[in-house]
Amino acid sequence: MNVSRSEWPVSSASSTNTLIRAMPAVFVLIWSTGFIVAKFGLPYAPPLTFLAIRYALSITCFLVWIRLARAVWPREARQWLHLAVTGILMHAVYLGGVWVAIKGGMGSGLASLIVGVQPVLTALWLSWIGSTQAHSRVTSRQWLGLVLGLGGLLLVVSRKFGTGGEVTALTLGSEVLALAGITAGTLYQKRFMKPTDVRTANVIQLGAALLVTLPLALLEAGAIVWNAEFFGAMAWAAVVLTLGGSSLLYLLIQRGAATAVTSLLYLVPPTTALMAWLLFGEPITMVTILGTALTAIGVSLVVRPAKPRSA
Repeated sequence: MNVSRSEWPVSSASSTNTLIRAMPAVFVLIWSTGFIVAKFGLPYAPPLTFLAIRYALSITCFLVWIRLARAVWPREARQWLHLAVTGILMHAVYLGGVWVAIKGGMGSGLASLIVGVQPVLTALWLSWIGSTQAHSRVTSRQWLGLVLGLGGLLLVVSRKFGTGGEVTALTLGSEVLALAGITAGTLYQKRFMKPTDVRTANVIQLGAALLVTLPLALLEAGAIVWNAEFFGAMAWAAVVLTLGGSSLLYLLIQRGAATAVTSLLYLVPPTTALMAWLLFGEPITMVTILGTALTAIGVSLVVRPAKPRSA
């Protein structure tokens, strides 16, 4: 017997609406833990080795899900290629850079803040491309936002040079590489990707990232410490972050909330900084607060939709 939405019990409909309203907050919390998990897991494994195992476990979980749900694989070879490229950029390069930086001593909050500039770079690039095609242009407000965002970031980063080795040529270079990877991956995906089942897309992307990461992992020094902390961090990274975070992102976009999801990503750096302060005692100074606030204001100026001109 088919039951229409209007015939649902009031309590059931209310619970469903509550869960839907909670999804954005849960998404931010899960996404923010990615940097925290790196801090937890890296004392017990080299960064690329940890990521290679994570990719393999996530692929296994997705394959089981695909089997049970009978999800559809992309039919075009070109789509597989595009997915592989985005997987290398958004997983191997982005995650690899972040994890190497954190392994090198960079704090979770700062690592999150640096790559958090990605939406600004993406928005400006798309606006610049649009301006060359007479669709849009980089406005003075956006340029002001870029200056404020980068100024806030430089304020935080400059204060940390030479303070316990958190910002070094290695850690900052790794973060810049990660930022380039996530930005290029986002732009590439926007340009070439067609709508695809999120589960099969993840398997292809993670498979490509694994092929790139595994050879580098085999060259790393250090061994895995097989303890409860390592297994806990690995389980959270492979299951909660990859399956849970990706699934929530998929559901939010399916509900027509793509713009809202983009804005949610700007909440990740302060959420990560708060988690890092509570769990690891990473300091939150007034300079950090000011720099983060400037970056947030800059991002909002760049991505805020322009008001339509009156006729």
